[in-house]
Amino acid sequence: MIYDAVIIGAGVTGCAIARELSRMKLSVLLTDRENDVACGATRANSAIIHAGYDPEPGTLMARLNVEGCRLTGEICEKLDVPFKRVGSLVLAFSDEDMKTIRRLYENGVANGVPEIRLIDRDELRRLEPNVSENALGALLAPSAGIIDPWGFAIAMAENAVVNGVEYKLRFKVTSIERETTDSGTLFTVSAENGETVKARYVINAAGVHSGEIAKLGLFGTSDDPGFRIVPSKGQYFILDKTQGRLFSRVMFQCPSAVGKGVLVSPTIHGNLIVGPDAVTTDEPDNTGTTKAALDFVRSAAARTTGKIVYRDNIRNFAGVRPNSDQKDFIIAPSAAEPHFINVAGIKSPGLSSAPAIALEVLKLLENAGLELVRKDDFIETRRVTRFRHMDNEARAKLVAEHPEFGRVICRCETVTEGEIIAALHSPITPVSIDGVKRRCNAGMGRCQGGFCGPRVLELMVRELGISPEDVLKDRDGSWIVRLRDEQV
Repeated sequence: MIYDAVIIGAGVTGCAIARELSRMKLSVLLTDRENDVACGATRANSAIIHAGYDPEPGTLMARLNVEGCRLTGEICEKLDVPFKRVGSLVLAFSDEDMKTIRRLYENGVANGVPEIRLIDRDELRRLEPNVSENALGALLAPSAGIIDPWGFAIAMAENAVVNGVEYKLRFKVTSIERETTDSGTLFTVSAENGETVKARYVINAAGVHSGEIAKLGLFGTSDDPGFRIVPSKGQYFILDKTQGRLFSRVMFQCPSAVGKGVLVSPTIHGNLIVGPDAVTTDEPDNTGTTKAALDFVRSAAARTTGKIVYRDNIRNFAGVRPNSDQKDFIIAPSAAEPHFINVAGIKSPGLSSAPAIALEVLKLLENAGLELVRKDDFIETRRVTRFRHMDNEARAKLVAEHPEFGRVICRCETVTEGEIIAALHSPITPVSIDGVKRRCNAGMGRCQGGFCGPRVLELMVRELGISPEDVLKDRDGSWIVRLRDEQV
């Protein structure tokens, strides 16, 4: 089969592109090197939808951030993804910080950020009583929000699949060949496992590995794609819901050259997130945490508030951001081939911009000659059963019709057997316990799967017809059950 387009990378950007392409009468393939979608920077970030005041006016980042922020609300409503516009505050602690937030305010006005304004110390205290007394004022952006980032990506990917997009996971691209045929340009994309696919257009949305893929898209004409990915690692604390009520908005410190600084924010699931630091790394797949980095995060966050109780920390994690040596997003055809589109260097605010980036990519594909004809039968909505958020009457009715929803498996998050079964039979089947967690929240609570994990494994074995030895904790190789040699 020859696809009209193949997308390399199933992070939030690749998933958003897949969903927009699924609106069209096209054959599309979404690929990723991992065993699931949303396994890179998409699942390990601050989970913030930025308002759009930080990017410099006139840049792609500025335009796509503001538009993406708006579109995110629409998509989350249609696809039933948890999202709240809680607003954000950028805190000023000095006269120099006050100058910075005034500049950010001017950026926001120029970029079209709605309802953005500067507030003084007294209003800041009224809005957020737990903020440090050293804060002099803040920039308030009501359109910013908090989201389930992996849920957002998974929802768009599943919606794309429901609308005809195919997917291949564990497809680590190692080479791309180009030939000219009677019908036009044809690419052969090969993976490490020996699989190959053919397509007329290629979209490089490979995150921290997008620089490597971009070089493949030069087809020997050069070894310089015109940019370099500079991965940046950031580490975080996730605190229990007992800390989630400390602030009602996203609390930023003034940004610096290395990033938007350490934030303190409620999460969409009711926890508190603190982080990240920002350290350049030459290990883009290393997401381990270190005491030194977490100590730095904790120390930096103390500037925002001294009221975080870190004994309620339930998890630490790290993400690697696909920063580049360019100031702006890189969304453009390869210098060697107009049918090869690079979507690279999608650093923060990449999550916020993803829906708008997808529309930008469609324009580039159309300009390169891809015919975009809309389907009449596109399915643009989905609904997810979340037992925890139902009232008692609705719960009783559901359990009467489907008794599996009456058995709570994850007690911390009140996730039922019925929800886990639904996750296991979703359009993109999870192959790991963490894959189930990202779809229905089982194991996301205080015990981090300590009690429900074995039961989730049992349900995976039963529902998917697999052996316990085939169940992974997360990435390939993270087996949970292994037989001793003498038992094999």
